[in-house]
Amino acid sequence: MEEVAVTVPAGPVALRGDLARPRAAAGIVLFVHGSGSSRLSPRNRRVAAALGRHGLATLLMDLLTAEEEAEDLRTAALRFDIPLLTGRVERAVDWLRAEPATAGLGLGLFGASTGAAAALIAAARRPGDVAAVVSRGGRPDLAGAALEAVRAPTLLIVGGADATVLRLNRAALAALGGPARLEVVPGATHLFAEPGALEAVARLAAAWFVRHLPGAAGPAAPAT
Repeated sequence: MEEVAVTVPAGPVALRGDLARPRAAAGIVLFVHGSGSSRLSPRNRRVAAALGRHGLATLLMDLLTAEEEAEDLRTAALRFDIPLLTGRVERAVDWLRAEPATAGLGLGLFGASTGAAAALIAAARRPGDVAAVVSRGGRPDLAGAALEAVRAPTLLIVGGADATVLRLNRAALAALGGPARLEVVPGATHLFAEPGALEAVARLAAAWFVRHLPGAAGPAAPAT
């Protein structure tokens, strides 16, 4: 597994990222982190490592610049700016499609918390680029009317003890326009901090991407 630091251009700003790529990658997953998080999220990094063991490349990136992160720490406003976050996800998709090392790989999006809404809107806008979406403890409801336009197979993963988010995900499941599934991890809360909970997320996500990304194959059992 080769991991390199990258810079992703996003309009007037440049965003930091970490690109990990197996020698013979079977696809790539762009991580869209959630409220108040970054490319250094330990939860997303654990999931990314699991995807790497299934032959998938991963890009973990910041959606905000250092200055914007400082502002967000004071106001908590930018983490809920779904149009801003979505635009940056789309720029990252453009970058992955232009880079020789990733241009030919099937692309999936892994969104967490508010980042799941940005991932779903980007998938709706880029049906020719995004082949699959996974949401971990996400807020797909924040994608609004865009849910109906999502055609990429979408997996919603929610903790069984995360009652409010589970209710919102059930409503979003009914609104999604393409193939979709809801998986509930029993006893897990919003951050999946319980023993074995995050491992369950990683298994479900890996199986979904292996099944739905073009050319991907691996040892995970399909999430049917």
